[in-house]
Amino acid sequence: MNSEILQEVLRQDYTNIQENILSFLKNKVSEKKSDGVIFGLSGGIDSATVAYLCKKIDDVKEVLALVMPDSAISPSSETGDALKIIGEIGINYKLIDINTIHKRYSNYLEPDDLALGNLRARIRSNIIYYYANLKNLLVLGTSDKSEYLIGYFTKFGDGSADLLPIVSLYKTQLRELAKAIGVPNNIVTKKSSPNLWKGHDAEKEIGISYEEIDSILYCLFDKKLSLDETIQKTEISKKSVEKIYQMYQNTEHKRILPERV
Repeated sequence: MNSEILQEVLRQDYTNIQENILSFLKNKVSEKKSDGVIFGLSGGIDSATVAYLCKKIDDVKEVLALVMPDSAISPSSETGDALKIIGEIGINYKLIDINTIHKRYSNYLEPDDLALGNLRARIRSNIIYYYANLKNLLVLGTSDKSEYLIGYFTKFGDGSADLLPIVSLYKTQLRELAKAIGVPNNIVTKKSSPNLWKGHDAEKEIGISYEEIDSILYCLFDKKLSLDETIQKTEISKKSVEKIYQMYQNTEHKRILPERV
């Protein structure tokens, strides 16, 4: 892999990026006449960064984080990290174990590990929107640009949101922003996982590291290179480059409104 491309991805003005995100959130809360924002907090890098950013929004009545593990499969360390974040930055939160809800759903459905994993994300989305409705809050999505472009999120699950504050940042850029705003190092360096089933590891499931994913996406979409040019520029295998592009194409339906007659 060509490390110079990754360095090009990482060379950003993270102070300016932070200011733009905060301005965006503050303006949207005001524009929509909302009382604040709500999001799911897992203890991973994406939601942790959103939490630290939200703490910095001026003149917002409420910032509410929902911690929603499924105690059957969610690592206790993840929930512990989420609660430590809340304790450190001092935002409001609710802790809701979705295990009983998921089990009850499962009693009426034919079994499938992938579908039942995505069901967890959709249960969480339902709960977030319940409290958003109850408290007049805007729902913040926690998808970064890498996962958004390759469709690595659950449609109508963690993909459901009113605002996407970090979707302009690739995963590797998000880690740099997280460092800049004080997210603890153990979370910055933690392996990413949606935790939709036991032992769920994002890079292992995708089969490609985020450093490679981001280099590929950056060449394809920011530099607008062809597949062959991207392979040559990144020095990443043809198989990996084609896989990432195929993931982008196959998940287009997740990024657009439903088709209409």
